[in-house]
Amino acid sequence: MRRVLVLNASYQPLNLVNVKRAVVLVLKNKAEVIEELDACLRSEHMAFPYPTVIRLVYYVNVPYRAASLSRKAVFVRDGYTCQYCGARAESIDHVIPRSRGGKHVWENVVAACRKCNARKMNRLPSEAGLKLARKPAEPHDHIWIFSQAGDIHPSWEPYLETALVG
Repeated sequence: MRRVLVLNASYQPLNLVNVKRAVVLVLKNKAEVIEELDACLRSEHMAFPYPTVIRLVYYVNVPYRAASLSRKAVFVRDGYTCQYCGARAESIDHVIPRSRGGKHVWENVVAACRKCNARKMNRLPSEAGLKLARKPAEPHDHIWIFSQAGDIHPSWEPYLETALVG
């Protein structure tokens, strides 16, 4: 089932829900359809636009949510690209190896291809003759949408900031 982007009353991305949940929110006057497909959802007595983006009619106070560090989120942040050679990433690498006291934090984890990861092993990039394409950093707080959705519907783009890294 397709996902629908839920926006706060302030147009801030809040969540992804399935189409059924989105329609229920709209029918209960808790949300309004902002973006829709050309298709309709039909029942015996009603036709309803197929939503892709809905906005809550009331503001929901959301506490700061730190981006969750996961393998998929690292791949999304780094564009599925090895941060050493630019090839397709297949694994994650700790820039400062954990065996040398490196922490499992955003600033120390990058996407890497198997070849570069095997070449680096438990050494620093400089010791292995590798150079990072960019310094790793904690990504934008909306990366959860990118890692949860799989693919981003084009109608979501105006509501999502394009830069993943702040």
